[in-house]
Amino acid sequence: MDTALILNFLNTPWVFLIWTTFLKSFILLNLVLGLVSLTVFAERRVSAFIQDRVGPNRVGLPMTLLGGKKDIFLWGLGQMIVDPLKLLLKENFQPGSVNGFYYWLAPKLVMIPPVLVLAVLPFGSSLFGVQMTIADLNVGVLYIFAISSLSVYGITLAGWASNSKFPFLGGIRSSSQMISYELSLGLSVVPIFMICGSLNLNEIVDWQVKNGWLVAPFWPKGFSVDLLLHHPAAVLSTFHAGLSLQRIALWIPLLISFVIFLVSIFAETNRLPFDLPEAEQELVGGYHTEYASMNFALFFLGEYAAMLAGSGAIVSLFLGGWSLPFIPDGSHGALWGLVNILIFFAKVSLLLLFFIWIRWTLPRFRYDQLMKLGWLGFFPIALANIFITALILAYIK
Repeated sequence: MDTALILNFLNTPWVFLIWTTFLKSFILLNLVLGLVSLTVFAERRVSAFIQDRVGPNRVGLPMTLLGGKKDIFLWGLGQMIVDPLKLLLKENFQPGSVNGFYYWLAPKLVMIPPVLVLAVLPFGSSLFGVQMTIADLNVGVLYIFAISSLSVYGITLAGWASNSKFPFLGGIRSSSQMISYELSLGLSVVPIFMICGSLNLNEIVDWQVKNGWLVAPFWPKGFSVDLLLHHPAAVLSTFHAGLSLQRIALWIPLLISFVIFLVSIFAETNRLPFDLPEAEQELVGGYHTEYASMNFALFFLGEYAAMLAGSGAIVSLFLGGWSLPFIPDGSHGALWGLVNILIFFAKVSLLLLFFIWIRWTLPRFRYDQLMKLGWLGFFPIALANIFITALILAYIK
């Protein structure tokens, strides 16, 4: 077949959209699964460091099993392979008293939503002219809230279908916790829409590239890399014009939104100090007490995939997405497109380390404290924050 004919066919708009979307989905999914494995390994090592332990440091390539004289230890990195292999090879035991269909369905409902959330996250600017977003939705933020909230159904079903009191209590806790913190989570991003004027994540990131990160808007309006390179004398005047009292006033509600959104993500992902649905000291293992083998592994992977998706949402909404000051986007060349992708995942990785650090530093909330923080703390503060933002915007305009 003629090569030119194939290239023309692949460059047909609808064909180009299909194969680039599949390619981006394949690459992103593999990157995420690799990052999840690295996060599990990092959790083990960071927790060991905080507790003054050694942690996994010997698992590597078992060369002695292949006739070698000594194993290659690789600083314990083999733990990322051993853990999933262990879960894969364990017996998939299912208690006889469970509701079989829902018992089987629950782990999938926990794992799938975080993966679907990744579809709307702009994990880069552009590469070879292709936008680094799988699905560029105009309501991307609403999509995140709609899809991520489905995970609670998996947890609740797991608790109910297990026909055991400890998983049932964990499922009830999770459902009430999700409802409580989804309200403040949704209200906390309303000031972003009011300021940026869009629900599209790509447009929110582009706004931050031009006007500064929402959590730290040190980038004056009108300032750009091209301005610095070609008109350096105009840079100082741009700083003076951009850093007005009105713009500084907007930082306050955005910082409040960032704190509420960050803490609510901890609650949504059931991470300490909000891990009441699986509190081991109280509920054995919570909603996944009766699960084993790959069913348990899906719950395990779902938690870390939710952490990654939540971190990606935080980076896109508040931390400038794939951007860094003085770093051009992918329109300046494929190299800068790759740099933008690395910047995004570097920010996500730092947030994942923050998740891990918090888990092994803070104690768990009591349940009444958790509910009080959601309903009497974050909910009224997020609501008042919307009115503060509206007043500031009305004064500026």
